[in-house]
Amino acid sequence: MPPQDVAIDTATRSRVSAPTDLKTVVRELCRGYSTEVTPASAVKIPSFRELLPQGTDVYITFLPGGDYLQTVALAVRLRKEGFNPVPHVAARSIADRSMLNDYLARAAGEAGVTQVLAIAGAPSSAAGEFADSMQLLATGLFEKHGIRRIGVAGHPESCNCCAETALWDALRWKDAYAARSGSEVHIVTQFAFEAEPFIAYDRALRREGIGLPLHIGVPGIASLKTLLGYAMSCGVGNSINFLKRQATNVTKLLLPSAPDKLLVDLAQHVMSERHTRISKLHFFTLGGLAKSAQWVNAINEGRFKLSADQRSFAVES
Repeated sequence: MPPQDVAIDTATRSRVSAPTDLKTVVRELCRGYSTEVTPASAVKIPSFRELLPQGTDVYITFLPGGDYLQTVALAVRLRKEGFNPVPHVAARSIADRSMLNDYLARAAGEAGVTQVLAIAGAPSSAAGEFADSMQLLATGLFEKHGIRRIGVAGHPESCNCCAETALWDALRWKDAYAARSGSEVHIVTQFAFEAEPFIAYDRALRREGIGLPLHIGVPGIASLKTLLGYAMSCGVGNSINFLKRQATNVTKLLLPSAPDKLLVDLAQHVMSERHTRISKLHFFTLGGLAKSAQWVNAINEGRFKLSADQRSFAVES
């Protein structure tokens, strides 16, 4: 069955409406990228202004056992420094409706938060009354506090949390939620290390008639050893085998690895498929924010050169 021509967001429509050269599309994909930081790692960053373009969407993790007040405090700091804070709201770490209401009220009231990432969260069992992000969204509290831009999780390589059919049912529910609530809902995917899972996922979204924009989770600059560690802990499926193949040369294990081929393959996909859902890149800074931000900023400035076969590129110093 051919992909359905459901609505796509303005950014995607603008990008794919006029075919252009590969280098330009790589830059367009990186422009307006988002990234993320933990409250613990943020303490070590003197100024986000020295690392990121003003207005960047900066996601703030809410890890198991964490304190949402720390997330709110970091959101306040990011707002003051000129960024758009995007707190994670992890269902299984929220005790009850009262805690959720307080969290959202503080985030919106103290940091001007209008965008969040609503996820189930890492624990296998819920700490309170919420087991998944759908239960969070169904409370109506996001609308109450003026939070109308909501990211939800996408799993191109499936996940250990539930069956694949349940993942698709959840996305259909969230697509319907976006329509009935008037909220701008988008999918932020788990990271992978090659383009094929993302391309297949993009096509599957269209096949299933899900019209949510797709933000691709890209691993930032890190050593293969570090990437393997995160891949094992997050269970990102076939990407683990991909990394193991790259790491057969032991001397490369500690060298920085960049996702340049991944970006080139995504750009070629965007150029070739008019109705792609891909609209943005979200960088997981697995090897540290500074390294990844410097690399992506260089791409935004056009300081990179495609290889002769146009299958990868190198950032210029």
